Amino acid sequence: MERTVTAVSEGYRTLDVPVRGGRLRVGVWGPEDAGAPTILAVHGVTASHRAWPMVAAALPGVRVIAPDLRGRGRSAHLPGPYGMPQHADDLAAVLDALGVRRTVVVGHSMGAFVSAVFAHRHADRVRSLVLIDGGLPLAAPPGLTGDALVRAILGPAAERLAMTFPDRASYRAFWRAHPAFGEGWNDTMAQYVDYDLEGVEPELHPATAYAAVEEDTAELHSGPSLVAALDGLVHPTVFLRAPRGLMDEPPGLYSPDQVTVWSGRLPVLRAVEVDDVNHYTIIMSDHGVDAVTAEIRQALAASGEPVGAVGGRGAEHPAEVHP
Repeated sequence: MERTVTAVSEGYRTLDVPVRGGRLRVGVWGPEDAGAPTILAVHGVTASHRAWPMVAAALPGVRVIAPDLRGRGRSAHLPGPYGMPQHADDLAAVLDALGVRRTVVVGHSMGAFVSAVFAHRHADRVRSLVLIDGGLPLAAPPGLTGDALVRAILGPAAERLAMTFPDRASYRAFWRAHPAFGEGWNDTMAQYVDYDLEGVEPELHPATAYAAVEEDTAELHSGPSLVAALDGLVHPTVFLRAPRGLMDEPPGLYSPDQVTVWSGRLPVLRAVEVDDVNHYTIIMSDHGVDAVTAEIRQALAASGEPVGAVGGRGAEHPAEVHP
């Protein structure tokens, strides 16, 4: 299929990449030049590629490639099985479609776990990892499975997936009342929540497939992929911790002691705490984005060669790009 491009806004376009079961939606910001510095940005468990505009805007000259993971956003229609290995293989398909051989991989929340597993399954595609408030094992109450496990870990974030909203204004109001979003509400957050809705008024609903969240959560906590990825971690990795969590509560998803333990276990891991942010605002506030992009720039500089180019090879699996 011949590739065509339609710009949605300056520096931003979307495309669909062939993967198992259909096509995966991908957002791209920045230069068209395949030789430009490039990062692969991977969103969280109920999010979408629209979590990344502020990070992309703070990285002029860098190509930011950000998929909607299987079961989320405009990739919500894609079938299971889900799980970290499947998401990792989907990321490899995205890089193939865009002609990217190796890149810096940046993951937020569940996207950090996906990124770690991607680095294990496709080690030759990764230069280094930037893990943002995710990617290290999370403590979960013992004995829980299925829906109970999802709710124990995600709380209201999981409950939201079963809700319906009469219009977009109602969904914005829901998020503006959220403790993690309210005080710092901005245009990026508004666009993020608008993109998250599917359906027809008055029965709009979040795009994320609950089955994907449930299966991903179970695989992440009981499957072998994360353990193997961390045991085999060889790429330079930075972990950025948010001191407040999903509901803006301290101490966040990770305690300082947890991070210290894992820093001691993983020689390639360097930990950074980003003060005065929560799990969301670490990538959706000016202060959080400044800290995140400083680490991304450092990772790009340390790569030692142009990022994202595939000399003369072109895309292995052409992407379909659309309005």
